[in-house]
Amino acid sequence: MLPFDEDINAATWLSHEGAAESDPELSLVYERIRAMDPSGQRFASVLRDTIDQLLNGEVTGRYDWATLYKTERTHAGTLVEINLQREFKFADGVSMDYRIAGIEVDCKYSQSFGGWMIPPEARGHLCLLVWANDYESRWSAGLFRVREEWLNVGSNRDAKLTVKAKHRDKIAWLWRDAELPENVLLHMKPADRAAVFAPQSGQQRLNELFRRAQRRRIGRNVVRTVAQQKDYMKRVRGNGGARSALRPEGILIMGDYDSHRAVAEQLGLLPPRDGEFVSVRVARSRPHHGDVPRVLLDGHDWVIATHDDVPEMAPPLPSHTR
Repeated sequence: MLPFDEDINAATWLSHEGAAESDPELSLVYERIRAMDPSGQRFASVLRDTIDQLLNGEVTGRYDWATLYKTERTHAGTLVEINLQREFKFADGVSMDYRIAGIEVDCKYSQSFGGWMIPPEARGHLCLLVWANDYESRWSAGLFRVREEWLNVGSNRDAKLTVKAKHRDKIAWLWRDAELPENVLLHMKPADRAAVFAPQSGQQRLNELFRRAQRRRIGRNVVRTVAQQKDYMKRVRGNGGARSALRPEGILIMGDYDSHRAVAEQLGLLPPRDGEFVSVRVARSRPHHGDVPRVLLDGHDWVIATHDDVPEMAPPLPSHTR
């Protein structure tokens, strides 16, 4: 699934066209950003990586935004601004954060929708308003022309203002309520999460992760948080890693290789994106499986195992090609 569906995509374009009629600069910036990232996947990856950067799971073992210190949460907006600029190579602005298509644009992030704090110096300028929520696994980004009459009168000690709720329709959404790559640890059942973190060994924790979070995309930052080791990627692969440890249980761990993605797709699973893994227990295809997706591996047809299937040695995955 792409980070936005057809209905959301259509809504963003409708919003954009309405704003473009009276704001050619906004339209120009809008078109430039969408041309750089048509699917929104690059933008979503930046937000995922920024949240994970703040959590710093490899060192802290954290996976929940609520465990961040206040100073860390305050720093989130700066990191989003920096990481978006690094990803998209936006030029430095003169009075605002960026210059996009030659136009000054400020960047404001909030983990609370509508909580963007706009400084007085941004009046009259365009703002790139960004929201991401790990609990909802959703994000939005839109362009807003800062006008006095569209802002709330009350201000904080820095004189920063927020957008009036009734004027949020003035935001030209680039993406609205798009899919944020899932924070698997945050959304696991508490009992499963506790079982993952119970072992003392990082390798055993990873093995448990891939047992309990099957059929879900698991990103590198999740692996890093669970392993809490510098060589965390080695702990996933074969030759002693989770991939070889779980084969006797019938569990495959597919990575971001084209050959592995093809296996996932043939089994009817979401394929791993860059830096992701997907695990699943499989069984040799038998009559009781019926008409379900299957994949040919090691000379046999394999299907996703049911609860009734006795664990058997999983087949080797195809060679790694991208």
